[in-house]
Amino acid sequence: ATGIDNIKAATGAVLQVVNFRSPNSGNVTTTSTSYVDTGIAATITPTSTSSKILVIANLNGLKKGNSNNIVSTRLLRGSTELGDIDSMNTYTDSQIAAAAGASISYLDNPSTSSAVTYKVQFASAGGGTVYINLRWNSSYTTHSTLTLMEIAG
Repeated sequence: ATGIDNIKAATGAVLQVVNFRSPNSGNVTTTSTSYVDTGIAATITPTSTSSKILVIANLNGLKKGNSNNIVSTRLLRGSTELGDIDSMNTYTDSQIAAAAGASISYLDNPSTSSAVTYKVQFASAGGGTVYINLRWNSSYTTHSTLTLMEIAG
């Protein structure tokens, strides 16, 4: 072992950053009342079991396709739900023409040094069509991002 192998990062130091940006392929839709994957996902391999992962999801182009519906989104580590992204759970009695955005920051403690995948899922509470990364036309592209930061524990 060299001297550099024995250096321990200060608690709170950022050890690595992984970033996902949705592609230009346009919107993702569902009519499912059960949560389904949005395609917004990223994987990180912590260097230590004591590391924490700061997860930052910025979701754009959210829209419901009919009245009396809710676009519901949530953040997961693997198959474990970490939390609803509450600002997405909007209800109105009319269709909203404009697409919206929302974000969540979550400090996770996965307690592993194996690869961990974080992802965003969404569902349609009312069974109508809901959208994420909505593209109005080819001139206007909407992207969502998922950033993972390993923080030394």
